[in-house]
Amino acid sequence: MGSDDGVVRAIIGSFTSAGGRGITVAAVDQETGALTVLGATDTVPDPSYLALGHGPGPGGGALYAVSETEHGAAAALDITGDVPQPVGGTRPVDGSGPTHLALAGGHLLTANYDSGSVSVLPVRADGSLGPVASVLRHEGRGPNAERQRAPHAHQVLPDPSGNWVLGVDLGTDSVRICALDTTTGTLKLHGETALRPGTGPRHLAFHPAGGHAYVLNELEPTVTTCRWNAAAGVLEPVGETSVLPAERAEGSDAATYPSEVVVSHDGRFLWTANRGHDSISVLALDATGEKATLVTTVDCGGHWPRDLALDPTGRRLYAANERSGDVTWFDIDPATGIPRRAGSLDAPAASCVIFA
Repeated sequence: MGSDDGVVRAIIGSFTSAGGRGITVAAVDQETGALTVLGATDTVPDPSYLALGHGPGPGGGALYAVSETEHGAAAALDITGDVPQPVGGTRPVDGSGPTHLALAGGHLLTANYDSGSVSVLPVRADGSLGPVASVLRHEGRGPNAERQRAPHAHQVLPDPSGNWVLGVDLGTDSVRICALDTTTGTLKLHGETALRPGTGPRHLAFHPAGGHAYVLNELEPTVTTCRWNAAAGVLEPVGETSVLPAERAEGSDAATYPSEVVVSHDGRFLWTANRGHDSISVLALDATGEKATLVTTVDCGGHWPRDLALDPTGRRLYAANERSGDVTWFDIDPATGIPRRAGSLDAPAASCVIFA
């Protein structure tokens, strides 16, 4: 269901309730990184996050979107053409405000922020979604009275080994490690890793070697480095690094809410998008992947960068700047990891970027 014409495409999610086009497909110029819009669809309300199926089997070439609404839903789309087309009906996720989704073991999983849960939906042979197979409800709270009164699942993703599913919860300051029964679609809790109270973990990314994960915190602008033991399914925090310069981190006239963390293909660099500060942070990783050092921050090219994505070549970063309504791309200096702004595309209420 994905494009087979050899053209690399960027697929942009956006908030239709804030004037976004929904899901936009754009061609990527391989020489410059420039984006050219091919088509768009608003058939899915508020498709704030997208995921692409890979390889043969159910959902292998389909695009999946959450509908970040009060009565949350997920949808499958065919992206063979320039305008995504629905595959089967939109499915309720039995959760509210889904913010993230991932494919694992023949199923689609959604992280439901408002209801603090993770839902599992089977992916059928044609790529369409079946009804919810199970819902894992999180429990707990954190010290931030405004943001952590209840669980808030913000991200769900499989680990590199494919044996575990991790759920990052902003409301409980923790990451849950779960096992997915691929036959029944049941998600079972295996363990829970507590992070520093009040940090509000939002997203995590794995080191390409697979032995470390980096948790980006939203309520404090920091990254928590963790060791990951895939054999045992154990995540162990070992350090925390600010993503802002010291003078900004200590005293600021504008709050900063980091949104996304990305690791370079060679494991040398880590980048974060920082809303409020409106920047991209560059961190250098040591050879072991265990020590992260802030190098610098650069302007994100717009306002309120909700997402940050590395292109398939690893040479460019794309920032989805929600409030300025654009996707800005950057060339990465291969020696320093520092991004340099190269262009932008008008994309109202942009929320995420993925590549097909």
